Amino acid sequence: MSDLVRVAVDAMGGDNAPEETVRGAVKAVNDSPRVNVFLVGQEERITPILQELSYDKQRLTVVHAPEVISTAEPPVMAIRNKRDSSLVKGMMMVREGQADAYVSAGSTGAVLVGGQTVIGRIKGVSRSPLAPLIPTEKGSSLLIDCGANVDARAQQLVQFAKIGSIYMENICKIKYPRVALVNIGAEEEKGNLLVRETFPLLKNCPDINFTGNIEARDIPAGEADVIVCEAFVGNVILKMYEGVSQSLMRIIKQGMMSSTRGKIGGALVKPSLKSVLKEYDPNRHGGAPMLGLNGLVVKAHGSSNRETFCNAILQCVEFHEERVGDQIAAKIGED
Repeated sequence: MSDLVRVAVDAMGGDNAPEETVRGAVKAVNDSPRVNVFLVGQEERITPILQELSYDKQRLTVVHAPEVISTAEPPVMAIRNKRDSSLVKGMMMVREGQADAYVSAGSTGAVLVGGQTVIGRIKGVSRSPLAPLIPTEKGSSLLIDCGANVDARAQQLVQFAKIGSIYMENICKIKYPRVALVNIGAEEEKGNLLVRETFPLLKNCPDINFTGNIEARDIPAGEADVIVCEAFVGNVILKMYEGVSQSLMRIIKQGMMSSTRGKIGGALVKPSLKSVLKEYDPNRHGGAPMLGLNGLVVKAHGSSNRETFCNAILQCVEFHEERVGDQIAAKIGED
């Protein structure tokens, strides 16, 4: 049991909690012998769901937390006043060494505030970015930051580039990942003050493989492995990505169902199309890791289902076993 990766899961976070959260945790335990899950939340709501399921009871434990932080609550006040919430209790388990990682689909603001204040940042890390893997024609790229640090400074974007490179090297096994800075053009002199200040710093940074600016239209083509930007820009890119993907799926489906010829053609291409679309499924990776903390935090989408929660938990296993946090601490500590 001591070799297992311990993951605390906010059982009450998300639109489909606790039903999908609990079922996702059970699936993770059944799918991987390497994980030990703590379901943190209201025991009276979690236990009836567990009673319907089969799993290794030695590797899944319920930790009672009577309070719930809603998405409507001011994050700072909620973290301060609801110490018995599933969100705060789960993060406290990471802080106190009772868990190696934490997963939540709850209030994004509360997760970000809690990560910074309850778990705390690695020494030397200025800001902790939220960094999801996004699908591209060549696999996946890391978008860093996508929502945690609006109005970041140039030096912080350089740190994001270093942290993102470490993540991609260890989790996606990409040697010398290509780092690019989001801009409105490829030329070095283009962009707002922040990106113009950041460009020469990245260009002269020996720790990364900087390839220059990248325009938004080149991101889906996989022209970079680590895509660096501040949180406002990153969040717009992420939401646009999700919206276009969903729209295309609806348009394709409507086209196939609009005529007999379309239905026949759809039946023929369905297996190949299903395989391609699976790569663009937001549930595939489970959520966005909040990097640079003294323990991993994974923020899952509010509408996450059991598959998403399972994948988020398994993501924590790989992160911990590859000692990504230790490598970030070592690299940033050298600066």
